[in-house]
Amino acid sequence: MAQFNLNKKQRYQPNISSFLAVCGRNYAHILKWLPDQININEPWQVEGEFGKLSINLIENTKYTQLVEISRPIPNGHFFKSPNATVRIYHDAQLAEVLTSQQIYRLKPVYDYPNIHMHHSDEKFQVNAFLEELLKIGSRRVTCQS
Repeated sequence: MAQFNLNKKQRYQPNISSFLAVCGRNYAHILKWLPDQININEPWQVEGEFGKLSINLIENTKYTQLVEISRPIPNGHFFKSPNATVRIYHDAQLAEVLTSQQIYRLKPVYDYPNIHMHHSDEKFQVNAFLEELLKIGSRRVTCQS
């Protein structure tokens, strides 16, 4: 008779296909409002049916861009505005969150429990949250200068 050790927890295995799919959807959402001509450190806003995003281009190279995306919260005295630094890969057609809130370098997998209480799949969760932020239903792009 086979014995099973019920106390041994399976280590989290990231689902690369799901991760790349969410990064691909994020890229498609970003392309809807990414201007053709933008200057570094010249912020702009995207307004939509479900809110507003503030975007700032930090780095612009031949195949990639690095942008800061935040969503201002009106009367947000008790909450920090969600923000993320996102690398846009035009050659691969992906957009990946590099940093989010107080996480300055997202690991692919976290042991759980951990001192910061990150989920085992924190990197996937943060990219999925970005997808929700990007679904504002953009209608208008305005420069903040």
